[in-house]
Amino acid sequence: MTVPVFVRRAAELELAAAEDRYEGQREGLGSEFRAQVDELLTVLADFPQLFPERYRGNRRAVLRRFPYLLWYRLENDAVVVLVCIHAKRDPRVARARLRGG
Repeated sequence: MTVPVFVRRAAELELAAAEDRYEGQREGLGSEFRAQVDELLTVLADFPQLFPERYRGNRRAVLRRFPYLLWYRLENDAVVVLVCIHAKRDPRVARARLRGG
């Protein structure tokens, strides 16, 4: 069963910033990044429990080609993406954002 996926505004802003950074590195790379994100969101819609709970009921999905993590939770039969963060960032940054929202 496919569930709806919602991306919180803060996560969408983080995704857009990453997309812009990649596009600045090479034309088309930002679009490739966004395509990977969209592919992962489709997987999460189809298999919302694919990734195990990692922190306070939140789950961490890993992008396949790019070093980014999407932190999400299941709420009312929907996937809610809370944080998009580079995998090399201090994990405490993601945890602080998860506590705040």
